[in-house]
Amino acid sequence: MEGTPLTVRYFAGARAAVGHAEETIPAGRTLDDLTAELTQRHGDRLAAVLRVASFLVNGVTCHDRQAPLPAGATIDVLPPFAGG
Repeated sequence: MEGTPLTVRYFAGARAAVGHAEETIPAGRTLDDLTAELTQRHGDRLAAVLRVASFLVNGVTCHDRQAPLPAGATIDVLPPFAGG
């Protein structure tokens, strides 16, 4: 797991579930790996949010959850937003 760490930024319900806006995670994983690690770190409340969240990797929607995340990437966790 080499390379510049990943920055994970949390928004709305994800931020509330974690209790902070941002954290770093070692590089060398896929989005599926990352969500599993975040669930292990932060528990069921975040797991529920992650199941329905969208993810941006360096500002681009991530569609391939098995693709390796680039070292140094910023991953935004975006839960569904209410309103209209």
